[in-house]
Amino acid sequence: MRLSPNDRAGLAKAEPERRCILTGEHGPRAALIRLAVSPDGDVAPDVRARAPGRGAWIGVSKAALETALAKGKLKGALARAFKTQGLVIPEGLPDQIEAALARNALDRLGLEARAGMLQTGSERIIEAARKGQVALLLHAADASADGSRKIDQAWRVGVDREGSGDTGVSMIVTRETLGRALGRENVVHIGVTDRGAAQRIGTALARWHMFIGREPVGLPCEISAQGPSAAHSSTGAFQK
Repeated sequence: MRLSPNDRAGLAKAEPERRCILTGEHGPRAALIRLAVSPDGDVAPDVRARAPGRGAWIGVSKAALETALAKGKLKGALARAFKTQGLVIPEGLPDQIEAALARNALDRLGLEARAGMLQTGSERIIEAARKGQVALLLHAADASADGSRKIDQAWRVGVDREGSGDTGVSMIVTRETLGRALGRENVVHIGVTDRGAAQRIGTALARWHMFIGREPVGLPCEISAQGPSAAHSSTGAFQK
């Protein structure tokens, strides 16, 4: 799923940008996290950006957000963004955001599975990978090293990256959690066979991984590098 520089430039131009209220930097909307405010002034994560009314956007890691909360910087930034002082920020907001990002990524996997965009089962994935049909490769956190190695090798052959050492994405969650997300049993490895689905899944995973401070190893560079200051580090704005 390698895009040419021109393709990446076109995608970046088409992607709406938003400004992080904590860093002041701009980045693709899909790489930032929206915070919404209820009519009663309660602040809550809106990771799918669907809540009505105005929103404020953040592009920082969980650790940076916790620091901003402790120092009162988030409250001040939100007050300026919403032009009101009567906001209630839950102490567990960083945990709420992490849970929402995890749920969003797993829900995306489930949607793509129901649409027939995913392949499971080691042998089926290896066969598709060797043919160059796997755009994104995922491994459960408790997948065996040997099993992952075999599939990674088949994938590198299929995408003409032999000797690169590139691997699939090592997920944060176990096979049990992946199985529940896909409505299947014992999902250890996932091969995404549609480029559009790979982009959607990869974006959701990158945002989740980067928020918790985990480098999105295994994700295509055009996905994992999204976000403000992406050129500054491999994990982009979320390390600010």
